[in-house]
Amino acid sequence: MLGVIVNTVAVLLGGTVGTLCKKGIPEKLSNAVMIGIGLCTVYIGIDGALSGENTLVLIISMVLGAIVGTLIDIDDKLDRLGKFVEKKFGKNQNGSVAQGFVTGSLLFCVGSMTVVGSLNAGLLGDNQILYTKSLLDLISSTMLAATFGFGVILSAVFVFVFQGALVLLAGLLQNLLSDAAIAEMTCAGSVIIIALGLNLIGISKFKVANYMPAIIFAPILSFLFSLLPFSI
Repeated sequence: MLGVIVNTVAVLLGGTVGTLCKKGIPEKLSNAVMIGIGLCTVYIGIDGALSGENTLVLIISMVLGAIVGTLIDIDDKLDRLGKFVEKKFGKNQNGSVAQGFVTGSLLFCVGSMTVVGSLNAGLLGDNQILYTKSLLDLISSTMLAATFGFGVILSAVFVFVFQGALVLLAGLLQNLLSDAAIAEMTCAGSVIIIALGLNLIGISKFKVANYMPAIIFAPILSFLFSLLPFSI
């Protein structure tokens, strides 16, 4: 769990610095930075998505994930949580607490480094990827908080809970988590990251969180496909 704790502290620190510097950054500059972060997020997503080996697993995972996520409406629940806190702290000049919380939670928790890093920490006790991710998240959270403010700091709680759960569950899911299953899990998470990047750029308004269950379906489907007497 040490890697998870370090990552959480990095988001807290970066979010705090960005929030404190927020008032001194012109809106034009913060908007430009957000587009830059969005473009980098799309690149990270594309890079991770290429790790997938079975397109059918990705398609079924995304479809099932979208169905479950939409029925539960994960995106709305995260947004409500952010807005609940927003009522306590008020609205930022350039963005809401809710938007910062949801965007930060997804950016820091959905992607190849989160999945592989947390699984390595849980299965092998290797926190190296999470340490590297912490440095990247420190920079990203600073830039993100410069636009969205306090909501990004709150996303650190989601980082701790989500990544901590992955680390703890890694041992229980060890039989399902072959290299192929991890690759498909990473691929599904990275496709979701692409959608988040498009949102940050302003091209789309996807309810990205509603696709998060795809990350759970991907390794399960990969395992089930491996049991078939023929390849798909």
